[in-house]
Amino acid sequence: MAAKESSGIMKWLLLIILVLILVVGAVVGTLFLSSKFNIGLGNLASAVAPAGAPMAPTAPAAPPPYAGPPIFTPLEAFTVTLRGETRNRILYTGITLRMGDEQSSQMIRDYMPEVRDRVLRLLSQQSPEFIQTPEGRAALVKALSDALQAPYSPHVRGPLITDVLFTAFVIQ
Repeated sequence: MAAKESSGIMKWLLLIILVLILVVGAVVGTLFLSSKFNIGLGNLASAVAPAGAPMAPTAPAAPPPYAGPPIFTPLEAFTVTLRGETRNRILYTGITLRMGDEQSSQMIRDYMPEVRDRVLRLLSQQSPEFIQTPEGRAALVKALSDALQAPYSPHVRGPLITDVLFTAFVIQ
C-alpha cells in the first residue's frame, strides 16, 4: 500500500512540475514577443528584468523645448485666370509661407520677383474643378512648396519652407 501512495504522490508532483514549466515558458515567451514587437506591458517587463539590465523608460518623453515664434513670410495676393473645360475662371488667393529659419525668409524676400513668377506659373496651370477639392488643394500646397524650395541662382540650396498656408482662396 505504501508503494501505491508514493506512486500517487509522484504523479501529482510530476503534474505540478509540468504545470510550473508551462507557466514559466508562457511568461518567457510573452516577454520575448512583447519586446520583439515593441508591445508595452507596463512595468511587468521591468519587474522581471535581470539585475543590471537597462530599464525601459516608463515616463513619456518631454516635449521639445520652445524654439521661439514661428517665422511667417506673407506674399502679396495672386489673381490668375484658370482655363476650364467650358469657361475660364478667376482664382484669387493669398499665400503665407511658414519658414524653417530666418535666412530662408530673407532669401524669399530677396528673390520676390522670381518667387511670384514661380507661383503665378504654377497657379495658372491648375484646373478649377480639381483645386476646389481637398485633395486638389493638398496637391497644390505640395507643388508650391516644391517649386519655392528649389534653389535660386546663384545659390545651391533653396529656402527651407515648412508649410504653405492659404490666407485667401476664391474661385469665380
